[in-house]
Amino acid sequence: MIYTLENENLKLSVNSLGAEMYALEHKPDGAPLLWNGDKAVWPRRAPVLFPYAGKIKDGKVRIEGAEYPAPQHGFARDLEHTLVARTADSLTFELAASEETRKFFPYNFVLRTIFRLEGNTLHHTLEVDNRDERPMQFGIGYHPGFVLPFDEAHTTADYEVRFDGPQTPVVVNTQPGGLVNGDNGPLVENQDVIPLRDDMFDADSICLSKLTSRTLDLVEKDTGRGISFNIEGYPYVLLWSMPTRPLHFLCVEPWHSLPDRVDATGEWNDKTPAARLAPGESFSTDLAMTFRR
Repeated sequence: MIYTLENENLKLSVNSLGAEMYALEHKPDGAPLLWNGDKAVWPRRAPVLFPYAGKIKDGKVRIEGAEYPAPQHGFARDLEHTLVARTADSLTFELAASEETRKFFPYNFVLRTIFRLEGNTLHHTLEVDNRDERPMQFGIGYHPGFVLPFDEAHTTADYEVRFDGPQTPVVVNTQPGGLVNGDNGPLVENQDVIPLRDDMFDADSICLSKLTSRTLDLVEKDTGRGISFNIEGYPYVLLWSMPTRPLHFLCVEPWHSLPDRVDATGEWNDKTPAARLAPGESFSTDLAMTFRR
């Protein structure tokens, strides 16, 4: 089911399947902001990545001696979430452990997804509760895609990614297929701008680590229009698009965890998690996105 939330600046639609943003519009001019999920290009829009982000080696994990299938980016994006609260400016969805989730993940948990509008800013909060009687670790991340270019008068080369100060981001490289290979190196050195190019994602996503910038902005250079992402506290931020000519969208993906390494053991508890919660503990993270039009 599609649920809608709006204020004087933004109109947001959310699909309860995956608790995924379905549409986002800048109300003053009616401009679409979110990628539309065109199946001929990329059928997703803004999936929530849980209980891990990225690829898992061999597509399976072992937890306490049992083996579970592990599809890319986890199972939360493909299951129905329940709307549990609604206010004038927010929507709250929950995915609780069930017979279906235990096919992939044996723990009792609640994943809460909260969308809140504040002026030109959209807050997307993810919360995880450990309802199990044992420690529970997990990975988590965001994957929103935004329309690029903003209009027919611009091309990919008219855009750049900006930081709030000079950065030397280290790229976490992967081998073909998406597993981390340990071959890391700087993307740029002491630069506060990364220009966008149509060939930028020919080898898949670019995973940036060791950023000190509090913000990452996608900016249209001649007009100043753009989107500002608050990335403070995220160890990884990925940039990605389908390698089309030209690009149709850009995903900006703050993650708290990484895909498997090529030498991963397959044991769930050997992975480096976003968090490891004791029974009764909770985790929360927020992605704030501000739209300038």
